[in-house]
Amino acid sequence: MQKINKNVVLALLSLTSLVFLLFQLYYYKFYLSQKNGAVFSKVRGSQSGQDSTRWHVVRKFLGLISSHNIPVYLIDPLILGLVDKDIEQIRSSPDGPTPECKYFCAPRDFTTFALLDKTWKHEVGLFRTAEKMGFQWLKIINKDPRLDGMDDLSGIEIPLHYIFKLASHAIHLVVFYERSGNYLWHGPLRLKQHMDRKFVPFRKLHFGRYPGAYEKPELLLVSIDDLKVQIPKNPSSFLEEMSHSRFLECRYREARAFFQLYPDDASLDAVEFRKKAKSLLHLAALTLNNLGVKFWLSSGTCLGWYRQCNVIPHSKDVDLGVFIKDYKADIIPAFQKAGLPLKHKFGKVEDSLELSFQGEDDVKLDIFFFYEEDDHIWNGGTQAKSGKKFKYLFPKFTLCWTEFVELKVHVPCETRQYVEANYGPDWKVPVKMWDWKSSPSNVQYNGVWPVNEWDDVIQIY
Repeated sequence: MQKINKNVVLALLSLTSLVFLLFQLYYYKFYLSQKNGAVFSKVRGSQSGQDSTRWHVVRKFLGLISSHNIPVYLIDPLILGLVDKDIEQIRSSPDGPTPECKYFCAPRDFTTFALLDKTWKHEVGLFRTAEKMGFQWLKIINKDPRLDGMDDLSGIEIPLHYIFKLASHAIHLVVFYERSGNYLWHGPLRLKQHMDRKFVPFRKLHFGRYPGAYEKPELLLVSIDDLKVQIPKNPSSFLEEMSHSRFLECRYREARAFFQLYPDDASLDAVEFRKKAKSLLHLAALTLNNLGVKFWLSSGTCLGWYRQCNVIPHSKDVDLGVFIKDYKADIIPAFQKAGLPLKHKFGKVEDSLELSFQGEDDVKLDIFFFYEEDDHIWNGGTQAKSGKKFKYLFPKFTLCWTEFVELKVHVPCETRQYVEANYGPDWKVPVKMWDWKSSPSNVQYNGVWPVNEWDDVIQIY
C-alpha cells in the first residue's frame, strides 16, 4: 500500500474544517439571525448594526406586502418629519440611489404604515408568509362603530391594528376605514385580556391611543434609502393633521336611554326641520372649510349631538363656534355667495362678535366667535333693542373630530364640561322655553354698547 502523505491529510482536514465553519456562518447569518432576532449586517451609511436592523426589517416588510399586492403607505411621524426637510430633493430624484441610510435607520422602536381596509381581504395568507419570513405578528380587533345606530348597537368586530415584529424592530400597520362623511378613520388600540402586553412597548406607539379622523391623502411614490415606498404627497400637512386627529364617537347608548325617557319628536315638522338643518350644516361646513376657518358645533347643536346624536327639532337653528383668531373678513361675502344672506351682525371683531345668516325658510345659522382669556374662553351676546351686552363663560377646551349628520365636524373634546357650562347640571332634561339672556348657566351681564357705536355693533338686515 502506498504510504499516505501526512501533509496532504492535514491539508484536507483543515480544508474540511474551514468549509464547515463557513457553512455555519452562512446558516447563522441567513436563517438563525432572522428567526432569533440577531443583529443584521450594516447597510451603506448606517452607524451601527442596530440601525441596519431597522432598514432590513422595513425592507422585508415591504417585500412581504408587495408579494400579496397590499398597498400601504408610510405614516411614521419621525420618518415623515425627516423626509419633509428633504422633500424637494426626494421628489426630484424618485429613483436615485441614496448615499447613506438616513431615514429608515433613524433610532426608533417602530415603523408605522397605513392600510386602507377595502384594498385587501386575504390576511390568512399574509400571516402564513410573514411567519415563514421570521416575523411574529399580533392582530388587534375591536367593535365596528360604523354599524352603531339608534336601532342597533352592533357587536361585530373588525381588525384595527397589526404588529409585525422581527429581530429588535417592529412594524405597526394601522388600518383605516372610510366613513360616511367621506373621510378616513382609525380605531383605538385596546389589548384583549389574553394578549401579551410585553410583545412590543405599546405605549410608544404613535397611533392607537385614541381613534383618529383624516382626510383622504394624495400619495406619492418615492425612493427612500433605496426602498420604494408611498408617502403622503405633503408630509407636513399630514403631520399637522395628525396632531389634531382625535375622534369622538356619538354616544348612541346614552341617546337610546334619553329617548326612552323623552320619546323623539317624529312629527312632519320635526322631520322637515332636521332635513333643512342638515343641509344648512353641510353648506356652512363647505363654506368655512373652503375659507380655511376652523369651527365646531356649539350651543344647541352641540347639545343635540352629545345628548341624542341628532339635531334638536325645537331648536330652530344651527349653532357654530369659531375662535376669533380664525376670523376672516371673507366670511360674510362667502356665505352670501353660497346663498345665505346676512340676517344680523352684532358686536365687532375686538368684542362680542356674532353673525347670523338666513337659511331655508325659518332655519338660521348662528356663528358665535370665542375669545380666549388666561383661565377661560367666552363668547358674547347683544340685545338689539337695548344695546345690552352679555358674556358666556366656558372652561378652556380643545377640539376633536366627530361625525354628525354624515359630516366630519369638530366638537369640544371636553364636551360634557362645555355642555354643562352652558346648560347646567340638568342638561339631560329637554327645555323648550329658553331665554338666551337668562337661561344659560354661564351667562353674565357685560355692560351696554355706547350709543354712538350702535350703527356699527348692531346691524340688522
